[in-house]
Amino acid sequence: MAINLRKHKIPLLISTLLSSLLLNFSGLNFAAEAPTSDGSRDSINARADYFRLNNQYLAPPGEALHHYTAGFAKILCSAVFLTGLDPVDAATNLGGFISPFDQRHHVINTRIDRVREEVSLVLSDDVIRTARRYDNQGCVAHSLGKNSIEFSPSVIEANLPPAHSTPWPIGDVLDDNQWPSAVNTELVRRALNIGFGSAEARTLGLVVTYQGRILGERYSNEVDIHTPLESWSMTKSLTGTLMGILIQQGEYQLWQKAPIPEWQENPNDPRQDIRIGDIMRMSSGIMINAPSDPDYDSNTYADHFYLYTGGVNQYKYAATRPAEYPPNTIGRYRNTDPVLTSYLIRLAVEGRGEDYHSFPQRNLFDKLGIRTALIETDTYGNFLGQGLAFMSARDWARLGNLYLQDGVWNGERLLPEGYVKYASTTAPAWISDGRPVYGGAFFWVENEVRDDGMPRSFSMRGAGGQSTIIIPSHELVVVRIGKYTGASEGAKALQEMLPLLLNAIPETP
Repeated sequence: MAINLRKHKIPLLISTLLSSLLLNFSGLNFAAEAPTSDGSRDSINARADYFRLNNQYLAPPGEALHHYTAGFAKILCSAVFLTGLDPVDAATNLGGFISPFDQRHHVINTRIDRVREEVSLVLSDDVIRTARRYDNQGCVAHSLGKNSIEFSPSVIEANLPPAHSTPWPIGDVLDDNQWPSAVNTELVRRALNIGFGSAEARTLGLVVTYQGRILGERYSNEVDIHTPLESWSMTKSLTGTLMGILIQQGEYQLWQKAPIPEWQENPNDPRQDIRIGDIMRMSSGIMINAPSDPDYDSNTYADHFYLYTGGVNQYKYAATRPAEYPPNTIGRYRNTDPVLTSYLIRLAVEGRGEDYHSFPQRNLFDKLGIRTALIETDTYGNFLGQGLAFMSARDWARLGNLYLQDGVWNGERLLPEGYVKYASTTAPAWISDGRPVYGGAFFWVENEVRDDGMPRSFSMRGAGGQSTIIIPSHELVVVRIGKYTGASEGAKALQEMLPLLLNAIPETP
């Protein structure tokens, strides 16, 4: 997902102070004061050059087209066998992120096996990339030259009462009581119609909750309230939530140094200074090539994509990338950080002798009333928590309301005290970069400076215009999910909708 590089005005004194604090934290002695950044590409790169460590970058192995096609096979598999969409439509409109549309014409034969739930794509050089559904692990892209996986799939069942007879939010039965008189219901209806957008927006689901109750929702005729939908990088925030649960359970502390095994082999490894809280602020400093980097090298296949398509143990791949910057100094939107967080989650869950694949259902989904969600994996069974969760629009609204309620659900604290504040507060490294847009636990922070008249909010976001927006001042959660090619029109519709919705809802005293 592209990062907004618009300029943000930050007082020089604050920026200088933050740079000084970052230098003190890193324990490094630099010869001169770090340059300040105003959010422009040149100033961001100049500041990064100042902090850059002397480590060598190694590009991902393999051919880009083969990786793109693996991503394409996974996208088609998930669209057909998880969401139930038409494969021709999916090939035209879904997943341009890891499988660019201008690369798809290289596929000369598409085979969809509905019995095996498998997609095979044939290239002109006789290379075949396949993806197959594996129970609750969803669709997995096989390694190049293979047609199997390296783990035993798990069948996971929700431990919840029947949805059709259970009240929201644990079930689907909505309260018919009248809304407070202060809510302008007619304006809400108008806002929902506008937010769903035109046909070009290709919106699949739109849900709005107020004070935890569904205020209104709209769906494409292709899906319903239970359909698991692709979310892309909204999954990062789900991964941050799972880590928050482990912190609440006492497995980790937010600001402890991350116990990645590969970082402990050499006592002088600088990556040992990276804290869990830094990783979830996209401020680990780990080196990869990512399309949102201000100095992105488009001539090299990005590791950011390879972490979806490489067909290797993605946790090991992320853990063996070198440090590019000291931690908590430079903000970079890179998939290594959520992958490393997912790695830590697996280490903790399996370290206490529990089943890894059922951990999200038992510890989060069952609590919130989520029945059909899943997180897809690599061929080694590792959750790809950077972008491959499938949940319904209502389920994303449930997760958003957990954050609206400060991490407490039905009287039970699922997230630690202060964790929601951590998630919704802009990360220091991003402030110093002149881009105060990213918070903790893999959440985006909007309008912290309130320079556009909109109230402060924080959100989960994903490529293709997927979003779950949390607006505490109005006790609102807004979920919008659609097809990748509708992102631009979908964003316009959502932007037009929000002021109307805010006018329809009283601000919380």
